[in-house]
Amino acid sequence: MKTGLIVGCVILVILLVLAYYQYGKFIPTFTASHTPLTAEHIQLLKQGKPVTSIEVFKSQRILQLKHQQEIIRSYPMRLGFEPVGHKQFEGDGKTPEGTYSIDWRNPQSAYYKSLHISYPNADDLSYAKQHNRSAGGDVMIHGTVPTGMTSLSTSKTYLPRKDWTLGCIAVSNSDMDEIWQLVSNHTPIIIHP
Repeated sequence: MKTGLIVGCVILVILLVLAYYQYGKFIPTFTASHTPLTAEHIQLLKQGKPVTSIEVFKSQRILQLKHQQEIIRSYPMRLGFEPVGHKQFEGDGKTPEGTYSIDWRNPQSAYYKSLHISYPNADDLSYAKQHNRSAGGDVMIHGTVPTGMTSLSTSKTYLPRKDWTLGCIAVSNSDMDEIWQLVSNHTPIIIHP
């Protein structure tokens, strides 16, 4: 009887460890978040200090909206599942590094809302072609909760604690709402290692 109980407990512990290893990256981050901007504050920023660039610091997991050199807003973010290095090929799990721009937006994205980053550029395409591979594309700044699950009470502030995308930059849905309103198409985005 005791042996069966011990074996059952060992199996349960093994299953829990395996589940954590597989799905642990989706456990929410428990950090203090900033206060969301009001609609009035967003309008004031758009009129007085419009966003002139986006800077992403991959190693720090921070996305900043800037007016000239002044930081307007800073957001925690998550990257592709292989975050170190520049994206070279489709499916490599890396987030690009370099200077690009926001070239279109999708209000009905699979992950809430998304802003498309202009990757790949001519150099990215050339490098991939030299290696007979696809450079990939559809690199976005997007929310973290799938569109079909946004009715959940925690969906606005959910941010996984680990990197998980296929190469995109993921922010919480509430942060995506602000970024969506503050960033215009053709805004430059500089992605640092």
